[in-house]
Amino acid sequence: MTKFPYLRQDFTASLVVFLVALPLCVGVAVASGVPAELGLVTGIVGGLVTGFLPGSSLQVSGPAAGLTVLVFEAVQEYGLPALGIIVLAAGLLQLIMGALKLGRWFRAISVSVVEGMLAGIGLVLIAGQLYATAGLKAPASGIDKILGLPGAAVDAAGSTAALTSLVLGAATIAVMVLWKKLPKQAQAVPGALAAVILAIAATAVFDLPVATVEVKGLLDSIQPPGLDAFGGVGVGIIGTIIAFTLIASAESLFSAAAVDRLHDGPRTQYDKELMAQGAGNTLCGVLGALPMTAVIVRSSANVSAGARTKASRVMHGVWLLLFAALLPSTLALIPLPALAGILVHAGFKLIPFQKIVPLWREHRGEALILIVTAVSIVAVNMFEGVLIGLALSVVKTAWEASHIKMEIIDKGAGPIQAYLSGNATFLRLPKILDSLESLPQDRPVELDLSGLHHLDHACRTALENWAARHSATGTEPVKVTEPEEAPAEKVTA
Repeated sequence: MTKFPYLRQDFTASLVVFLVALPLCVGVAVASGVPAELGLVTGIVGGLVTGFLPGSSLQVSGPAAGLTVLVFEAVQEYGLPALGIIVLAAGLLQLIMGALKLGRWFRAISVSVVEGMLAGIGLVLIAGQLYATAGLKAPASGIDKILGLPGAAVDAAGSTAALTSLVLGAATIAVMVLWKKLPKQAQAVPGALAAVILAIAATAVFDLPVATVEVKGLLDSIQPPGLDAFGGVGVGIIGTIIAFTLIASAESLFSAAAVDRLHDGPRTQYDKELMAQGAGNTLCGVLGALPMTAVIVRSSANVSAGARTKASRVMHGVWLLLFAALLPSTLALIPLPALAGILVHAGFKLIPFQKIVPLWREHRGEALILIVTAVSIVAVNMFEGVLIGLALSVVKTAWEASHIKMEIIDKGAGPIQAYLSGNATFLRLPKILDSLESLPQDRPVELDLSGLHHLDHACRTALENWAARHSATGTEPVKVTEPEEAPAEKVTA
Protein backbone atom coordinates (compact mmCIF):
# COMPACT_ATOMS: atom_id res chain seq x y z
CA MET A 1 0.00 0.00 0.00
CA THR A 2 2.93 2.37 0.49
CA LYS A 3 3.59 2.27 -3.26
CA PHE A 4 -0.07 3.20 -3.86
CA PRO A 5 -1.05 5.41 -0.93
CA TYR A 6 -4.22 6.66 -2.65
CA LEU A 7 -5.43 3.32 -4.05
CA ARG A 8 -8.69 3.32 -2.07
CA GLN A 9 -9.63 6.86 -3.13
CA ASP A 10 -8.73 6.19 -6.76
CA PHE A 11 -10.61 2.87 -6.78
CA THR A 12 -13.80 4.51 -5.49
CA ALA A 13 -13.46 7.41 -7.95
CA SER A 14 -12.92 5.01 -10.85
CA LEU A 15 -16.25 3.30 -10.15
CA VAL A 16 -18.04 6.65 -10.10
CA VAL A 17 -16.44 7.72 -13.38
CA PHE A 18 -17.30 4.35 -14.94
CA LEU A 19 -20.96 4.76 -13.99
CA VAL A 20 -20.99 8.30 -15.42
CA ALA A 21 -19.14 7.31 -18.59
CA LEU A 22 -21.12 4.17 -19.49
CA PRO A 23 -24.42 5.77 -20.60
CA LEU A 24 -22.59 8.69 -22.20
CA CYS A 25 -20.32 6.41 -24.26
CA VAL A 26 -23.32 4.51 -25.58
CA GLY A 27 -25.45 7.62 -26.10
CA VAL A 28 -22.77 9.53 -28.00
CA ALA A 29 -22.16 6.53 -30.28
CA VAL A 30 -25.84 6.06 -31.10
CA ALA A 31 -26.32 9.80 -31.72
CA SER A 32 -23.23 9.78 -33.97
CA GLY A 33 -24.77 7.13 -36.19
CA VAL A 34 -22.25 4.37 -35.34
CA PRO A 35 -22.60 1.07 -33.41
CA ALA A 36 -23.00 1.57 -29.66
CA GLU A 37 -19.96 -0.60 -28.96
CA LEU A 38 -17.64 1.92 -30.68
CA GLY A 39 -18.43 4.43 -27.96
CA LEU A 40 -17.26 1.91 -25.38
CA VAL A 41 -14.08 1.25 -27.41
CA THR A 42 -13.22 4.95 -27.33
CA GLY A 43 -13.91 5.10 -23.59
CA ILE A 44 -11.67 2.07 -23.03
CA VAL A 45 -8.83 3.61 -25.05
CA GLY A 46 -9.33 6.90 -23.18
CA GLY A 47 -8.82 5.06 -19.90
CA LEU A 48 -6.19 2.44 -20.68
CA VAL A 49 -4.03 4.41 -23.15
CA THR A 50 -4.54 8.16 -22.69
CA GLY A 51 -5.08 7.58 -18.97
CA PHE A 52 -1.57 6.13 -18.59
CA LEU A 53 0.18 8.98 -20.40
CA PRO A 54 1.45 12.20 -18.80
CA GLY A 55 -0.29 15.51 -19.28
CA SER A 56 -3.23 16.14 -16.99
CA SER A 57 -3.40 13.63 -14.18
CA LEU A 58 -7.08 13.85 -13.23
CA GLN A 59 -9.03 14.63 -16.38
CA VAL A 60 -10.78 11.71 -18.10
CA SER A 61 -11.00 11.14 -21.86
CA GLY A 62 -13.61 9.41 -23.99
CA PRO A 63 -16.25 10.06 -26.66
CA ALA A 64 -17.65 13.56 -26.21
CA ALA A 65 -21.05 15.08 -26.94
CA GLY A 66 -19.15 18.05 -28.39
CA LEU A 67 -18.05 15.99 -31.41
CA THR A 68 -21.34 14.16 -31.96
CA VAL A 69 -22.62 16.50 -34.65
CA LEU A 70 -19.31 16.52 -36.53
CA VAL A 71 -19.01 12.70 -36.41
CA PHE A 72 -22.59 12.23 -37.61
CA GLU A 73 -22.02 14.57 -40.56
CA ALA A 74 -18.74 12.83 -41.44
CA VAL A 75 -20.32 9.35 -41.33
CA GLN A 76 -23.24 10.52 -43.46
CA GLU A 77 -20.96 12.12 -46.05
CA TYR A 78 -18.02 9.70 -46.22
CA GLY A 79 -19.32 6.48 -44.66
CA LEU A 80 -18.36 4.59 -41.50
CA PRO A 81 -15.09 3.13 -42.91
CA ALA A 82 -13.77 6.67 -43.51
CA LEU A 83 -14.34 7.60 -39.85
CA GLY A 84 -11.28 5.58 -38.84
CA ILE A 85 -9.15 7.45 -41.40
CA ILE A 86 -10.37 10.83 -40.14
CA VAL A 87 -9.76 10.00 -36.48
CA LEU A 88 -6.35 8.43 -37.28
CA ALA A 89 -5.23 11.52 -39.21
CA ALA A 90 -6.50 13.83 -36.47
CA GLY A 91 -4.59 11.82 -33.85
CA LEU A 92 -1.37 11.99 -35.85
CA LEU A 93 -1.80 15.76 -36.25
CA GLN A 94 -2.27 16.09 -32.50
CA LEU A 95 0.94 14.11 -31.91
CA ILE A 96 2.82 16.38 -34.31
CA MET A 97 1.43 19.54 -32.72
CA GLY A 98 2.33 18.26 -29.26
CA ALA A 99 5.87 17.39 -30.39
CA LEU A 100 6.19 20.91 -31.83
CA LYS A 101 5.01 22.29 -28.46
CA LEU A 102 1.90 23.92 -29.93
CA GLY A 103 -0.37 22.74 -27.11
CA ARG A 104 0.10 25.88 -25.05
CA TRP A 105 -1.00 28.02 -28.00
CA PHE A 106 -4.53 26.64 -27.78
CA ARG A 107 -4.83 28.72 -24.63
CA ALA A 108 -4.57 31.76 -26.90
CA ILE A 109 -7.87 30.90 -28.58
CA SER A 110 -10.62 33.25 -27.46
CA VAL A 111 -12.78 31.68 -24.75
CA SER A 112 -15.79 33.22 -26.51
CA VAL A 113 -14.99 31.25 -29.68
CA VAL A 114 -14.76 27.97 -27.73
CA GLU A 115 -17.95 28.67 -25.78
CA GLY A 116 -19.69 29.75 -28.99
CA MET A 117 -18.51 26.53 -30.62
CA LEU A 118 -19.90 24.45 -27.75
CA ALA A 119 -23.14 26.44 -27.75
CA GLY A 120 -23.60 25.86 -31.49
CA ILE A 121 -22.88 22.15 -31.04
CA GLY A 122 -25.34 22.08 -28.15
CA LEU A 123 -28.12 23.69 -30.21
CA VAL A 124 -27.67 21.27 -33.10
CA LEU A 125 -27.38 18.33 -30.70
CA ILE A 126 -30.56 19.28 -28.83
CA ALA A 127 -32.52 19.80 -32.06
CA GLY A 128 -31.36 16.48 -33.53
CA GLN A 129 -32.02 14.48 -30.36
CA LEU A 130 -35.51 15.92 -29.94
CA TYR A 131 -36.41 14.03 -33.10
CA ALA A 132 -34.80 10.91 -31.65
CA THR A 133 -36.82 11.17 -28.42
CA ALA A 134 -39.95 10.90 -30.58
CA GLY A 135 -38.52 8.12 -32.71
CA LEU A 136 -38.44 10.36 -35.80
CA LYS A 137 -35.67 10.84 -38.36
CA ALA A 138 -33.90 14.20 -38.10
CA PRO A 139 -33.08 16.37 -41.15
CA ALA A 140 -29.45 16.56 -42.22
CA SER A 141 -28.45 20.20 -41.64
CA GLY A 142 -28.51 22.08 -38.35
CA ILE A 143 -30.83 24.82 -39.57
CA ASP A 144 -33.27 22.26 -41.02
CA LYS A 145 -33.29 20.41 -37.71
CA ILE A 146 -34.41 23.56 -35.89
CA LEU A 147 -36.87 24.77 -38.54
CA GLY A 148 -38.41 21.30 -38.80
CA LEU A 149 -39.24 20.97 -35.09
CA PRO A 150 -42.82 22.39 -35.34
CA GLY A 151 -43.65 19.91 -38.11
CA ALA A 152 -42.09 17.09 -36.11
CA ALA A 153 -44.23 18.02 -33.11
CA VAL A 154 -47.36 17.78 -35.26
CA ASP A 155 -46.26 14.38 -36.60
CA ALA A 156 -45.52 13.09 -33.11
CA ALA A 157 -48.91 14.25 -31.80
CA GLY A 158 -50.66 12.02 -34.34
CA SER A 159 -48.74 8.85 -33.46
CA THR A 160 -49.16 6.80 -30.27
CA ALA A 161 -45.72 5.22 -30.68
CA ALA A 162 -44.07 8.63 -31.13
CA LEU A 163 -45.87 10.07 -28.09
CA THR A 164 -44.84 7.07 -25.97
CA SER A 165 -41.22 7.49 -27.08
CA LEU A 166 -41.38 11.23 -26.41
CA VAL A 167 -42.78 10.76 -22.90
CA LEU A 168 -40.00 8.27 -22.07
CA GLY A 169 -37.34 10.70 -23.34
CA ALA A 170 -38.88 13.59 -21.40
CA ALA A 171 -39.04 11.44 -18.26
CA THR A 172 -35.33 10.64 -18.66
CA ILE A 173 -34.49 14.36 -18.79
CA ALA A 174 -36.71 15.02 -15.76
CA VAL A 175 -34.97 12.29 -13.74
CA MET A 176 -31.53 13.76 -14.56
CA VAL A 177 -32.62 17.30 -13.60
CA LEU A 178 -34.37 16.25 -10.38
CA TRP A 179 -31.68 13.75 -9.38
CA LYS A 180 -29.40 16.58 -8.23
CA LYS A 181 -32.04 17.64 -5.70
CA LEU A 182 -31.96 14.28 -3.92
CA PRO A 183 -29.85 13.64 -0.80
CA LYS A 184 -26.15 13.12 -1.42
CA GLN A 185 -26.41 9.44 -0.54
CA ALA A 186 -28.78 8.88 -3.47
CA GLN A 187 -26.53 10.89 -5.77
CA ALA A 188 -23.81 8.27 -5.30
CA VAL A 189 -25.48 6.73 -8.36
CA PRO A 190 -25.00 9.16 -11.30
CA GLY A 191 -28.20 10.71 -12.61
CA ALA A 192 -27.66 9.53 -16.19
CA LEU A 193 -27.24 5.91 -15.08
CA ALA A 194 -30.28 6.11 -12.79
CA ALA A 195 -32.34 7.54 -15.66
CA VAL A 196 -31.29 4.73 -18.00
CA ILE A 197 -32.04 2.03 -15.40
CA LEU A 198 -35.49 3.52 -14.72
CA ALA A 199 -36.16 3.75 -18.47
CA ILE A 200 -35.18 0.09 -18.93
CA ALA A 201 -37.48 -0.89 -16.04
CA ALA A 202 -40.41 1.16 -17.35
CA THR A 203 -40.02 -0.27 -20.84
CA ALA A 204 -39.98 -3.83 -19.51
CA VAL A 205 -42.84 -3.44 -16.97
CA PHE A 206 -45.23 -1.59 -19.29
CA ASP A 207 -44.03 -3.32 -22.49
CA LEU A 208 -43.55 0.07 -24.17
CA PRO A 209 -43.29 0.05 -27.99
CA VAL A 210 -39.99 1.94 -28.19
CA ALA A 211 -36.79 1.19 -30.10
CA THR A 212 -33.77 -0.09 -28.17
CA VAL A 213 -30.03 -0.12 -28.85
CA GLU A 214 -28.96 -2.45 -31.63
CA VAL A 215 -26.15 -4.72 -30.46
CA LYS A 216 -23.56 -6.08 -32.90
CA GLY A 217 -20.93 -7.37 -30.51
CA LEU A 218 -17.67 -5.70 -29.57
CA LEU A 219 -15.39 -7.52 -32.02
CA ASP A 220 -17.88 -7.26 -34.90
CA SER A 221 -18.16 -3.49 -34.38
CA ILE A 222 -14.41 -2.90 -34.53
CA GLN A 223 -13.59 -2.45 -38.20
CA PRO A 224 -10.11 -1.00 -38.84
CA PRO A 225 -10.01 1.09 -42.04
CA GLY A 226 -8.66 -0.99 -44.93
CA LEU A 227 -6.69 0.12 -47.97
CA ASP A 228 -9.91 0.44 -49.96
CA ALA A 229 -11.16 3.02 -47.43
CA PHE A 230 -7.99 5.09 -47.94
CA GLY A 231 -8.48 4.96 -51.70
CA GLY A 232 -12.09 6.09 -51.47
CA VAL A 233 -11.47 9.42 -49.74
CA GLY A 234 -10.88 12.66 -51.59
CA VAL A 235 -9.40 16.08 -50.92
CA GLY A 236 -12.66 17.25 -49.35
CA ILE A 237 -11.98 15.14 -46.28
CA ILE A 238 -9.01 17.35 -45.32
CA GLY A 239 -11.32 20.06 -43.98
CA THR A 240 -13.11 17.49 -41.81
CA ILE A 241 -9.79 16.20 -40.46
CA ILE A 242 -8.68 19.73 -39.57
CA ALA A 243 -12.04 20.39 -37.89
CA PHE A 244 -11.73 17.18 -35.83
CA THR A 245 -8.18 18.10 -34.83
CA LEU A 246 -8.83 21.70 -33.82
CA ILE A 247 -12.12 21.09 -32.02
CA ALA A 248 -10.96 17.98 -30.15
CA SER A 249 -7.70 19.68 -29.13
CA ALA A 250 -9.35 22.92 -28.04
CA GLU A 251 -12.05 21.11 -26.06
CA SER A 252 -9.48 18.85 -24.35
CA LEU A 253 -7.10 21.65 -23.39
CA PHE A 254 -9.85 23.99 -22.21
CA SER A 255 -11.20 21.09 -20.17
CA ALA A 256 -7.72 20.64 -18.69
CA ALA A 257 -7.65 24.28 -17.64
CA ALA A 258 -11.07 23.90 -16.02
CA VAL A 259 -10.07 20.72 -14.19
CA ASP A 260 -6.90 22.41 -12.88
CA ARG A 261 -9.17 24.88 -11.09
CA LEU A 262 -10.94 22.01 -9.30
CA HIS A 263 -7.96 20.51 -7.49
CA ASP A 264 -4.62 21.39 -5.89
CA GLY A 265 -2.58 18.62 -7.51
CA PRO A 266 -0.06 18.86 -10.36
CA ARG A 267 -0.93 21.32 -13.13
CA THR A 268 -1.54 20.24 -16.71
CA GLN A 269 1.43 20.02 -19.08
CA TYR A 270 -0.37 21.14 -22.21
CA ASP A 271 2.02 19.81 -24.84
CA LYS A 272 2.15 16.39 -23.20
CA GLU A 273 -1.62 16.35 -22.80
CA LEU A 274 -2.03 17.12 -26.51
CA MET A 275 0.27 14.20 -27.34
CA ALA A 276 -1.68 11.93 -24.98
CA GLN A 277 -4.91 12.88 -26.78
CA GLY A 278 -3.15 12.31 -30.09
CA ALA A 279 -1.99 8.83 -29.05
CA GLY A 280 -5.52 7.92 -27.99
CA ASN A 281 -7.11 9.23 -31.18
CA THR A 282 -4.50 7.47 -33.32
CA LEU A 283 -5.41 4.14 -31.74
CA CYS A 284 -9.14 4.93 -31.98
CA GLY A 285 -8.62 5.60 -35.68
CA VAL A 286 -6.82 2.28 -36.15
CA LEU A 287 -9.77 0.53 -34.45
CA GLY A 288 -12.34 2.50 -36.48
CA ALA A 289 -13.83 3.97 -33.29
CA LEU A 290 -15.13 7.40 -32.30
CA PRO A 291 -12.74 10.31 -31.69
CA MET A 292 -11.97 11.19 -28.10
CA THR A 293 -11.54 14.36 -26.13
CA ALA A 294 -11.09 15.10 -22.47
CA VAL A 295 -14.64 15.37 -21.07
CA ILE A 296 -15.36 17.88 -18.33
CA VAL A 297 -18.38 15.93 -17.00
CA ARG A 298 -16.33 12.78 -16.31
CA SER A 299 -13.30 14.77 -15.19
CA SER A 300 -15.23 16.83 -12.63
CA ALA A 301 -16.90 13.62 -11.38
CA ASN A 302 -13.43 12.10 -11.01
CA VAL A 303 -12.17 15.04 -8.94
CA SER A 304 -15.28 15.34 -6.78
CA ALA A 305 -15.21 11.57 -6.10
CA GLY A 306 -11.81 12.03 -4.46
CA ALA A 307 -9.39 10.82 -7.15
CA ARG A 308 -5.78 11.64 -6.36
CA THR A 309 -3.78 10.10 -9.23
CA LYS A 310 -4.19 8.93 -12.81
CA ALA A 311 -4.92 5.41 -11.51
CA SER A 312 -8.63 6.27 -11.23
CA ARG A 313 -9.03 7.02 -14.92
CA VAL A 314 -7.03 3.94 -15.90
CA MET A 315 -9.23 1.72 -13.72
CA HIS A 316 -12.38 3.28 -15.20
CA GLY A 317 -11.12 2.02 -18.57
CA VAL A 318 -10.74 -1.46 -17.06
CA TRP A 319 -14.36 -1.43 -15.85
CA LEU A 320 -15.56 -0.34 -19.32
CA LEU A 321 -13.56 -3.16 -20.89
CA LEU A 322 -15.00 -5.75 -18.49
CA PHE A 323 -18.53 -4.50 -19.16
CA ALA A 324 -18.03 -4.61 -22.94
CA ALA A 325 -16.55 -8.11 -22.73
CA LEU A 326 -18.92 -9.69 -20.20
CA LEU A 327 -22.24 -7.85 -20.48
CA PRO A 328 -22.57 -6.57 -24.07
CA SER A 329 -26.13 -7.93 -24.43
CA THR A 330 -27.21 -5.54 -21.66
CA LEU A 331 -26.95 -2.70 -24.19
CA ALA A 332 -29.90 -4.17 -26.12
CA LEU A 333 -32.17 -3.36 -23.15
CA ILE A 334 -31.49 0.41 -23.30
CA PRO A 335 -34.33 2.40 -24.97
CA LEU A 336 -33.13 4.85 -27.61
CA PRO A 337 -35.42 7.67 -26.31
CA ALA A 338 -33.60 7.44 -22.96
CA LEU A 339 -30.20 7.93 -24.63
CA ALA A 340 -31.65 10.80 -26.66
CA GLY A 341 -32.88 12.39 -23.44
CA ILE A 342 -29.40 12.09 -21.89
CA LEU A 343 -27.89 13.88 -24.91
CA VAL A 344 -30.56 16.61 -24.89
CA HIS A 345 -29.55 17.23 -21.27
CA ALA A 346 -25.86 17.19 -22.28
CA GLY A 347 -26.60 19.63 -25.10
CA PHE A 348 -28.17 22.12 -22.69
CA LYS A 349 -25.07 21.94 -20.50
CA LEU A 350 -22.92 22.91 -23.50
CA ILE A 351 -24.78 26.25 -23.84
CA PRO A 352 -23.43 28.89 -21.40
CA PHE A 353 -26.81 30.42 -20.51
CA GLN A 354 -25.58 31.97 -17.25
CA LYS A 355 -22.59 33.64 -18.89
CA ILE A 356 -24.19 35.28 -21.93
CA VAL A 357 -26.08 38.12 -20.16
CA PRO A 358 -23.17 39.21 -17.87
CA LEU A 359 -20.80 38.91 -20.83
CA TRP A 360 -23.08 41.14 -22.93
CA ARG A 361 -23.11 43.77 -20.19
CA GLU A 362 -19.36 43.81 -19.57
CA HIS A 363 -17.75 42.70 -22.86
CA ARG A 364 -20.26 43.16 -25.67
CA GLY A 365 -17.72 42.32 -28.37
CA GLU A 366 -16.91 38.95 -26.78
CA ALA A 367 -20.61 38.17 -26.38
CA LEU A 368 -21.15 38.99 -30.05
CA ILE A 369 -18.34 36.59 -31.03
CA LEU A 370 -19.93 33.83 -28.94
CA ILE A 371 -23.38 34.36 -30.48
CA VAL A 372 -22.14 34.67 -34.07
CA THR A 373 -20.00 31.53 -33.71
CA ALA A 374 -22.95 29.54 -32.37
CA VAL A 375 -25.36 30.81 -35.05
CA SER A 376 -22.79 30.18 -37.81
CA ILE A 377 -22.36 26.56 -36.73
CA VAL A 378 -26.12 26.06 -36.80
CA ALA A 379 -26.61 27.87 -40.13
CA VAL A 380 -23.55 26.64 -42.06
CA ASN A 381 -21.51 23.83 -40.54
CA MET A 382 -19.09 23.12 -37.73
CA PHE A 383 -15.79 23.87 -39.47
CA GLU A 384 -16.82 27.09 -41.19
CA GLY A 385 -18.66 28.28 -38.07
CA VAL A 386 -15.50 27.94 -35.98
CA LEU A 387 -13.45 29.72 -38.67
CA ILE A 388 -15.96 32.60 -38.68
CA GLY A 389 -15.64 32.85 -34.89
CA LEU A 390 -11.83 32.83 -35.04
CA ALA A 391 -11.85 35.49 -37.78
CA LEU A 392 -14.15 37.73 -35.72
CA SER A 393 -11.90 37.27 -32.70
CA VAL A 394 -8.83 38.32 -34.69
CA VAL A 395 -10.64 41.35 -36.13
CA LYS A 396 -11.84 42.41 -32.67
CA THR A 397 -8.35 42.05 -31.21
CA ALA A 398 -6.82 44.02 -34.08
CA TRP A 399 -9.42 46.76 -33.68
CA GLU A 400 -8.82 47.05 -29.94
CA ALA A 401 -5.05 46.93 -30.41
CA SER A 402 -5.30 49.87 -32.81
CA HIS A 403 -6.85 52.15 -30.18
CA ILE A 404 -5.68 55.69 -30.73
CA LYS A 405 -6.38 59.04 -29.12
CA MET A 406 -6.00 62.40 -30.83
CA GLU A 407 -5.93 65.69 -28.93
CA ILE A 408 -6.03 69.03 -30.77
CA ILE A 409 -4.90 72.19 -28.93
CA ASP A 410 -5.62 75.51 -30.61
CA LYS A 411 -4.76 78.61 -28.52
CA GLY A 412 -6.02 80.94 -31.20
CA ALA A 413 -2.56 82.20 -32.04
CA GLY A 414 0.57 80.38 -33.03
CA PRO A 415 0.70 76.84 -34.31
CA ILE A 416 -2.06 74.28 -33.79
CA GLN A 417 -0.78 71.35 -31.74
CA ALA A 418 -1.98 67.81 -32.54
CA TYR A 419 -1.06 65.00 -30.13
CA LEU A 420 -1.45 61.32 -31.10
CA SER A 421 -1.16 58.53 -28.51
CA GLY A 422 -1.83 54.80 -28.60
CA ASN A 423 -1.40 52.58 -31.68
CA ALA A 424 -1.62 54.14 -35.13
CA THR A 425 -2.56 51.38 -37.59
CA PHE A 426 -4.30 51.34 -40.96
CA LEU A 427 -7.55 50.36 -39.19
CA ARG A 428 -7.80 53.85 -37.62
CA LEU A 429 -6.29 55.74 -40.55
CA PRO A 430 -9.61 57.22 -41.75
CA LYS A 431 -10.24 58.68 -38.29
CA ILE A 432 -6.74 60.17 -38.09
CA LEU A 433 -6.88 61.75 -41.55
CA ASP A 434 -10.40 63.14 -41.03
CA SER A 435 -9.22 64.95 -37.90
CA LEU A 436 -6.03 66.32 -39.53
CA GLU A 437 -7.70 67.40 -42.76
CA SER A 438 -10.29 69.37 -40.78
CA LEU A 439 -7.52 71.67 -39.45
CA PRO A 440 -7.30 75.18 -40.99
CA GLN A 441 -5.04 75.22 -44.07
CA ASP A 442 -3.64 78.69 -43.29
CA ARG A 443 -2.26 77.80 -39.85
CA PRO A 444 1.03 76.08 -38.96
CA VAL A 445 0.70 72.67 -37.31
CA GLU A 446 2.88 70.77 -34.86
CA LEU A 447 2.19 67.03 -35.02
CA ASP A 448 3.43 65.23 -31.89
CA LEU A 449 3.75 61.44 -32.36
CA SER A 450 5.86 60.81 -29.25
CA GLY A 451 2.91 59.20 -27.44
CA LEU A 452 2.50 56.44 -30.03
CA HIS A 453 3.41 52.88 -29.05
CA HIS A 454 3.19 51.71 -32.65
CA LEU A 455 3.14 53.47 -36.03
CA ASP A 456 2.69 51.18 -39.02
CA HIS A 457 3.95 51.86 -42.52
CA ALA A 458 0.53 52.79 -43.92
CA CYS A 459 -0.04 55.43 -41.24
CA ARG A 460 3.48 56.86 -41.55
CA THR A 461 3.12 57.23 -45.31
CA ALA A 462 -0.34 58.81 -45.00
CA LEU A 463 0.89 61.30 -42.38
CA GLU A 464 3.86 62.28 -44.54
CA ASN A 465 1.57 62.85 -47.51
CA TRP A 466 -0.85 64.91 -45.43
CA ALA A 467 2.03 67.03 -44.07
CA ALA A 468 3.31 67.64 -47.59
CA ARG A 469 -0.17 68.71 -48.80
CA HIS A 470 -0.72 70.96 -45.81
CA SER A 471 2.67 72.65 -46.30
CA ALA A 472 2.15 73.08 -50.05
CA THR A 473 -0.35 75.91 -49.59
CA GLY A 474 2.39 78.31 -48.51
CA THR A 475 1.89 77.60 -44.83
CA GLU A 476 4.86 77.07 -42.54
CA PRO A 477 6.01 73.40 -42.86
CA VAL A 478 4.40 70.93 -40.47
CA LYS A 479 6.69 70.07 -37.56
CA VAL A 480 6.58 66.37 -36.63
CA THR A 481 7.87 64.86 -33.39
CA GLU A 482 8.71 61.22 -34.02
CA PRO A 483 7.52 58.34 -31.74
CA GLU A 484 9.71 57.72 -28.71
CA GLU A 485 11.33 54.57 -30.09
CA ALA A 486 12.95 56.82 -32.69
CA PRO A 487 15.28 59.68 -31.62
CA ALA A 488 12.98 62.28 -30.13
CA GLU A 489 13.72 65.24 -32.31
CA LYS A 490 11.69 67.59 -34.42
CA VAL A 491 12.00 67.16 -38.17
CA THR A 492 10.58 69.27 -40.95
CA ALA A 493 8.35 67.55 -43.50
